[in-house]
Amino acid sequence: MTVERVEKVEGVEKGRKLPGWYRDVEKVSRKLGISLIHEDGSMAGALLLMALLVVPPIAAVRLLLKYLNGYCLSWAAVHAVSDLSCDMLRHVQNQSLQFYGRIDVGQLMSRISHDPREIRTIIRLMMAEFAEAPFEIATALIYIVWFAVQNDMLPTLVVLAVAFPTFLFPVKRIGGAIRLWARQAMHRAAKLLSRVHEVLTCMKLVKSANTESFEDDLYREANRQQVKIALKAARYGLAVPPTLEMIGVMLLCGFTVWCYFRNISLDRILPMLAPLLVIYKPVKKLSKLQVQIEGGMAALSRVFSLMDVRMEISEPEHPVPLREFREGVRFEDVSFKYDTAEKPAVDHVSFELPRGKTVAVVGGTGSGKTTISALLARFADPMSGRVTVDGIDLKEIATDDLRRLVGVVTQEAQLFNETIAKNIAYGSPDATEEQIVAAARLANADAFIREQPEGYDRLAGEKGLALSGGERQRVAIARAILRNPPILILDEATSALDTVTEAQVQSALDNLMANRTTFVIAHRLATIRHADLILVMDQGRIVERGTHEELLARGGRYAKLCEMQKVG
Repeated sequence: MTVERVEKVEGVEKGRKLPGWYRDVEKVSRKLGISLIHEDGSMAGALLLMALLVVPPIAAVRLLLKYLNGYCLSWAAVHAVSDLSCDMLRHVQNQSLQFYGRIDVGQLMSRISHDPREIRTIIRLMMAEFAEAPFEIATALIYIVWFAVQNDMLPTLVVLAVAFPTFLFPVKRIGGAIRLWARQAMHRAAKLLSRVHEVLTCMKLVKSANTESFEDDLYREANRQQVKIALKAARYGLAVPPTLEMIGVMLLCGFTVWCYFRNISLDRILPMLAPLLVIYKPVKKLSKLQVQIEGGMAALSRVFSLMDVRMEISEPEHPVPLREFREGVRFEDVSFKYDTAEKPAVDHVSFELPRGKTVAVVGGTGSGKTTISALLARFADPMSGRVTVDGIDLKEIATDDLRRLVGVVTQEAQLFNETIAKNIAYGSPDATEEQIVAAARLANADAFIREQPEGYDRLAGEKGLALSGGERQRVAIARAILRNPPILILDEATSALDTVTEAQVQSALDNLMANRTTFVIAHRLATIRHADLILVMDQGRIVERGTHEELLARGGRYAKLCEMQKVG
């Protein structure tokens, strides 16, 4: 480029008021023999080409990094919530049955499924904003300190250091109120979910009692209370920005008054006001985040309160391996009391259940029958005494080993809303179709299953309600047959059935009990006449024991029960 052209270009630059950085670019381009603008000041092709080659890639990289940043934060938040929900469910499942007698299922559902999602806000927003805001604040503060030191304004710096944290006080106070009301809102939401769960699972009762309108009114009132609490939390949250705005204005006015009485010149004030305004923006942004974070912290506190519960059955530190059952089960002076009860549910109970034999327990409601079965399955641990299998205390056996040895069939068969085949195979994931069908035949279930077009693919419905009581019971028996446990607990498995269905289920139970060690809780005494040992319980104690014939001959409590049920 000639000297004349350079002068013209520089003149154009001055006339056009091009930015300073452009002159540096022009100088570099001149050295490379590249012209960026024509003599008349119009854009040269090289400049256009540079813009097309440089600007789009830079913009693309910036936008890609922004996208990746958002995606990575979302990925971390989603995975953290998923992992936390899984950990909570695992923790809850490890608790003893006493835990489930104390807590509402709806509350558990809310805490496991809803509360972790609230925490996602903390992860996604806090990590994104907190990565940028502290850098802006730190840079501005460094400049303020440097300028104050250079210009002998340390007293002013002290005033700023004392006054600026005033921003934090309202945020802290309001944040505490937000967390309180957010926690109450979550508690109310959990109660709503619990009520919906109860109404839907007890729909037969609701309809039979004609209480649909009553339940609707209850739910509307509960929702009204939930709305009030949510609005209180919203009012506190919306109060944060205007409060900070007002405090900022008051601080600025106070700083101006201070400078006036200190006779500080304007040229020394303005360089400090600029970074203060820079700090104000990220501080305000963080204060808004505080509202959302407090809601997440309320959810986090509920999560931790659940995770801190410790009512699980402890695993032995060095478990004794027990792969098969050889000798028998013994209760040795066992006592147990529920936390909420005043008297022991089981009081100094001792008996033996030899391998291959059947022990039956009878007694009135609250006599301790079901508690004994729970201790045998190790759903709870005795307070004194011990329960042994093959001479080994259950506390010394790994829970997995014990669960493989013990099968349970209860009065209310518990089924999932899955196919009948999957319900039979529950707990036996490697079972083949042939094994499932064979188990169903032994449980007298194959015939009614095949009566329907779907057969084994028929859905059992919520809690198995698509099936009759006898059908549900036979599916549960088929499940126990498929698992093939050597020790079997039957908890009044036929007490809720009619005579015809009971005969079908009892036949299935006879197939299940064959060659097994069985502990039977009986309501109908006719079903236990052939038991090897019958225990009669009252208020947690064994008051009679013997065979059916021996107990009849004594003429005691058992004989009276048989007389009432006309069992000879």
